[in-house]
This record gives sequence, C-alpha cells and structure tokens, in this order.
Amino acid sequence: MASSNIRFGYGATDEIGMDLKQHGVRMVCVVTDKNIEQLAVFHRVIQSLRKNGVAYSVFNRVRVEPDDKSWMDAIAHARQGDFDGYVAVGGGSVIDTCKVANLYACHPEAELLDFVNAPIGRAKLVNKPLKPLFAIPTTAGTGSETTGMAIFDYHPLKTKTGVASRAIRPTLGILDPLSLQTLPERVTAYSGLDVLCHAIESFTAIPYTKRQALPSGTTGRPIYQGSNPISDVWSREALRICSKYLVRAVFDSSDTEARTNMFLASTYAGIGFGNAGVHLCHGMSYPISGLVKNYREDGYPVDRALVPHGLSVIISAPAVFEFTAPSDPDRHLEAARLLGADTTQCWPEDAGPFLGATLRKIMKQLKVPDGISSFGYTEADIPALVAGTLPQERVLNISPVPVGEAELASLFKKSLKVYD
Repeated sequence: MASSNIRFGYGATDEIGMDLKQHGVRMVCVVTDKNIEQLAVFHRVIQSLRKNGVAYSVFNRVRVEPDDKSWMDAIAHARQGDFDGYVAVGGGSVIDTCKVANLYACHPEAELLDFVNAPIGRAKLVNKPLKPLFAIPTTAGTGSETTGMAIFDYHPLKTKTGVASRAIRPTLGILDPLSLQTLPERVTAYSGLDVLCHAIESFTAIPYTKRQALPSGTTGRPIYQGSNPISDVWSREALRICSKYLVRAVFDSSDTEARTNMFLASTYAGIGFGNAGVHLCHGMSYPISGLVKNYREDGYPVDRALVPHGLSVIISAPAVFEFTAPSDPDRHLEAARLLGADTTQCWPEDAGPFLGATLRKIMKQLKVPDGISSFGYTEADIPALVAGTLPQERVLNISPVPVGEAELASLFKKSLKVYD
C-alpha cells in the first residue's frame, strides 16, 4: 500500500512556505494554470512563500487535459531552472504536469516516451531520486495528490496515456476546503463522478490474488495491484460519501459540509485506486476524450473541443458494470448499496442491471448527457474508439473480465445512449 502524506484542514494552504523551508527548499517551481493563478488559493500560496523566504518561479501554462506539447513545455521550464522543490496548485491536470516536470528535470537525458506506459512508451524504471513535490488540489476528483500516476493526451495516436511510478507521488498533499469555494457546478459534477468511478472500479477490479506472479525483483511490481482488503476500505468509504454528498456539492456551492466531504472522498478514492487500479471506464475514456472533435462543456474555460475527464469516464459506467457484474455479483450489489440503493430484493443475476440503473439515476440527477452520441460519436466511430482503448494495457489488465475488440465494441455501442 503506497500513498502520499496528506494534511487536511481549513487554511492548511497557508503552511506551504513553512513546509518547503523545513524540507530545505530554496528555489521552488510553482505549477498552475492561468485561471487558478487569479484565485485566492494561489495568492495565499505566494504569500506563504514570501513570508518564509522561499524563492519561486511560476509556470502558469498548464493545459486543461494536458497533452504531449504542454508536458514538454513544462518539462523545458523545469529543466531550465535550478529548482530543488515543486508546488502544484490546481486540479489533476496541474498536479500531473508538475509530477512529470519534476521527473524529467531530474532525468535531463530522458525523452518523453522513456517513462510513458507500454506499449505506447518504453516504461523505463525511475532510477534517480526526485525533488520534494507538494500538491494543493483545487478540485475534488482526481485524487492525484495521493497517486503515482500522471495522464496526458498523446496526439500522434489521438489517445491518452501516462506515466505510472510510485516515485512521482507527491511528498505531501494539502487538502484545504477553502480551495473549493469557487469551483463551478459542472466541474464539481464531473470531478465528483470521477471520484465515484475511481471507487467502483478499484472495488470491482480483478482481485490481487488473481494477478500474475511478481516478476523477478520488487522493482517489477506494477503500481496497480488489483482489489485488495486495504484499498477496499478506502473505496467503500468514498462511495458512502458520494451517496450522501455528491448531489448536494454540485448544486449548492455554499454547502461547505458537502464540498468538504467530497474533498475527502476524492482522496480516499485516490488511495484506493492508486493501489488497486481502475479498469474499463478509464480505459475507454481515453479515446473518448482524445478523438472528440467539437464537444464543449460549460465551466471549462478552453478554446477547443473537450470532454471533461470525469464525464468521459462516467459515460460508459452503466454498460461497463453490467458487463463486469458476473465476475463478482456480491461486490457489484454492495457498490449499489453503498450508493444508497436498496438491494434486499436483488438476486446475484440482478447485480449488473441494478448497479447500472443506480448509476443512471445519479447521472440523471447530475444532468449528465445521454451517452457518447452527445459528444458527436456514431457507430461508425466505434472501431477508432476500440483501437484507442486497446493500448491501455495498464488498466485493461485490471478488468475483472478479460476484454478484446469484440467486447469493447459492444460496450461502446451500448454507451452511445445511456438513458432508456
């Protein structure tokens, strides 16, 4: 079980300068985006750095849903500076970008694909220590402050991939509920649905006891282990919190209790999936995001087509869990129960349809679009979507049910429309 250290509390952001000073950091690279840079949370970070005498340089060109070009931009900035520490202030896009800036700056000879997951990249092992990295998340969704993953759009293949290594986990994640006060409704919704999928996918992943034996030496151990008793604790609690607080957090920005608890759920699910893994919803989401041409969502200040990550993940969830339920009906029914459904009259064969119906109800409450056809996809796009999913071996291998082209094509077809 691996996770970053976590600090939680109102105003915890104000301690970042002290933390850096205690770690002996003299020159820090602060990574953010141009929108976060205008918010109070960012100014509090800068004020704390100045108060504690920590020199800094700001990189503010993080791309929402980063791509290979934006990663290389951040890496170039990190390599040019004499940084002995990093601070990420933002959502998952910012934190992931900060992780790889740190990684590649500490490996100045490395090419972009050297550490990227196979088969797209070379999946080299990280063999040098990295600099301290402190993550201050401003969304309740990705859980990136706890994990050793970083995801980006790889344009040559029009899909998402990433880096997976325990070495890139943040030194400390600082969860300050004050950072969520200005989060827009749609960002709150799709970030929260990402939490929900993290929790269900890790809870229903292939059991760790059924994974292949460890290759020679512990350095070969994959970061995703499959569902396991410790991850289950975190995933269950994340689902309980989502059941009680997700809808409230989305539609009432002044509901500090709900947004604070969703912040905790994000981290809990991050600890769960950061060790157990996610599977088909995330694997299928990468080409859904990567191949989109025209779709845009309110609340995301970008000038290009974009399917927000949490939306691209949840959109296939009903079809996915109806498909995986026969692998462990009890777990799938338990997931529905944790989300507030009454499963007392359900039989094992009801698990898939019942969990699917439970998810559709939540999706309707949160005004999720009606399937990937809403993004402009048709049946004619399914072969390309399947082709973009197949390279995602890191997550497909965690599926409790093996999948190939035929199974993925069926899942995409069923996801063209979500509601009856």
